[in-house]
Amino acid sequence: MTTFVKESRQGARLVLTIDRPERRNALNAEVIAALQDALHRVKADPTVRAVVLTGAGDEAFCAGADLGADAFALDYATPTIAYADLLRTARTIDVPLVARVNGVCMAGGMGLLAMCDLALAAPHAIFGLPEAKVGVFPMQVLAVLQSQVPQRCLAQLCLTADPVDAVRAREIGLVNEVADDLDGALERLLSRLLSNSPTALRRGLYAMKAMGSMSFEEALSFGEGQIGLLAMTQDAREGIAAFKEKRRPQWTGK
Repeated sequence: MTTFVKESRQGARLVLTIDRPERRNALNAEVIAALQDALHRVKADPTVRAVVLTGAGDEAFCAGADLGADAFALDYATPTIAYADLLRTARTIDVPLVARVNGVCMAGGMGLLAMCDLALAAPHAIFGLPEAKVGVFPMQVLAVLQSQVPQRCLAQLCLTADPVDAVRAREIGLVNEVADDLDGALERLLSRLLSNSPTALRRGLYAMKAMGSMSFEEALSFGEGQIGLLAMTQDAREGIAAFKEKRRPQWTGK
């Protein structure tokens, strides 16, 4: 059986690599299913503390749907679409998802980028929503991009279907950093993430994602309750003790 998504475990890190370089790592039904399965396993595995999503080779992160395949085929007997379900699942992941954008990132690939919490890009990476050129529109991708990119910038990407380079992607908030040494930047970022309390990151990501759909007053009230719950965790007590004792904290993730 062909494996279109390779998994590599490096300690507390899980690296997911879309492995279809001959198709510019385009999405098909198998890729979407494999990513969905991997994320479900992450939810059940407390030893995974960070997930990296990338594409094989140096040409493409993900060029979007394989137009010669069935990645976005509709089954009218089901109320949801597999790609949309993948985006939904990503919203429930409580460990950092990091996009390593190693090249072209287009269409459905932009959704994969947007479902991640953090993103690093190579200087040659290109980003775009070209759907209008083939008579469609990035309907599902809009759901995850609209809270990350200024409205006029998003409208320009969608309506002109023109791509932007990595520098512009950084300017409008699609990525956090553009790095000549992409893997070096990724290693530094992961080291920072893994040095922090896993409990704080899990509860923090949960809160951030929950607050995204709340009003200001709802989010503030929700946050008041969450800070009280977090203060009762072992990691919170250890962090305060370590600060007072001028030592490195020993996190338990509890």
